[in-house]
Amino acid sequence: MTQINRRAMIAASASALLLPDMLLAQTGGDVFSWDRLVGQAQRLARAPFRETPPHPGAAKVDYDALHQARFRDERTLWGDLPGDTGVRFFPLSVNAAQPVSIAIVEKGRATPLRYDPTMFDTPPGNAVAALGPDAGFAGFRIMNATRDGDWLSFLGASYFRAPSPQKQFGLSARAIAINTSLAGKEEFPRFTHFWLERTGASSVTIYALLDGASISGAFRFVSSLGPQGVRQDITAALFPRRTIPELGLMPMTSMFWYDQANRIQGTDWRPEIHDSDMLSIASADGTAHARPIVNPSAPHFSAFKEVSPKGFGLLQRDRDFDHYQDDGVFYDRRPSLWSTPTEPLGAGAVRLYAFPTDSEYTDNVAAYWTPDAAPRAGARIDLAYRLDWSAAPAPASAGIAIVENVWRGRGDGDADRLVIDFAGAAAGSKPDIWADVAGGTLIKKAGYPVLGRDGLFRTVLDIKRAQGKSADIRLQLRTGDRGLSEYVHYPLGA
Repeated sequence: MTQINRRAMIAASASALLLPDMLLAQTGGDVFSWDRLVGQAQRLARAPFRETPPHPGAAKVDYDALHQARFRDERTLWGDLPGDTGVRFFPLSVNAAQPVSIAIVEKGRATPLRYDPTMFDTPPGNAVAALGPDAGFAGFRIMNATRDGDWLSFLGASYFRAPSPQKQFGLSARAIAINTSLAGKEEFPRFTHFWLERTGASSVTIYALLDGASISGAFRFVSSLGPQGVRQDITAALFPRRTIPELGLMPMTSMFWYDQANRIQGTDWRPEIHDSDMLSIASADGTAHARPIVNPSAPHFSAFKEVSPKGFGLLQRDRDFDHYQDDGVFYDRRPSLWSTPTEPLGAGAVRLYAFPTDSEYTDNVAAYWTPDAAPRAGARIDLAYRLDWSAAPAPASAGIAIVENVWRGRGDGDADRLVIDFAGAAAGSKPDIWADVAGGTLIKKAGYPVLGRDGLFRTVLDIKRAQGKSADIRLQLRTGDRGLSEYVHYPLGA
């Protein structure tokens, strides 16, 4: 997965844009509909791919220039209407140099927006002001009612993101992932056109046209802001131009540097730094899988075979401020993201891919669904799913004990010790500890309730690995054949 500079992407919080008249022609005049957009994506896939060139002045719009350019409050789209759906725009920059087209949909009619340099208040000599009147927009964000923050943004390639209910951003989602785990072969299709439709005081429907070397597609995001966070009901129609070795659907991208289990990897003073710490999967049979995230020593991916799973997501499960001590960007407030398919996915796998990082500014973790059958040119892929950006526990873990803490250290002799705490265990219970090790030997195991901590059950495993090799541990609390906890997967030594 290509490294994404988080500081630069987060910095872009002003904006501008040109929206060409050809947008109307591409949607059949000024009439707009979902079916027309799907048809356009299908026709696009039959034609050779044509990359949009970057704006020549975007390379000069760096981190400082973005911060200096302020979007004028009075130019907020729908800013005169009550609610949380005012829209502001991002300017082109070194990290988002290709312009996108944006139109407004009302009563089935699409009206293109046009760039106006006066949207921005910029100091003399600012590179945003120097982009010129035909620069184009990089993306947009949906503002909250007080206009002091946003609850949804689309910026760069097919990336989009929403904050937690505590108004803190973290991980991102993508429309599509292409060959993410294949070294040197990843592609980044991009949204080239957006259509925005205001549907309520705190809701907006976003339509988008996706285009890339291997695929085109139409997307519809029915998005709303509620007390528990942002919810998006997403419909997509995808049209591959060619066979795609690894197609990632419903992808999400995050950052994991270190936590309490691998503190030695951290050079920062803060005890933990990560946007997400757990991959959770809800299998069709009701099993809840938990895969703690690690910062691997080399690129690493795990595949979890499933048939029409109920959902999966990247979670920020640890929400204790004392574990981070970050009073600036508040990692304890980062959102969790859960994806729920609303149509059966069939056979495939949830994949988790990560590469090493020594910085909090690089997204180094990705999770996505990959169908068993590689998509081929001329096919159509229909997809429907829901995204929930929240601080809630994963739906998969309801009613069972969940992983609360993970530690690693030295066990007896030359063994590794893995300690996993489960929260929510029945008081006074003595569950069976089921453990399996691939690539190593389980030397011993133990488990007991933690004194003074109601419902907390600690498991301790000593594992001997071959020299320089990793081991895959599976662990679950059980009574007989019935699982009482999440089914944990841990890559020791990855």
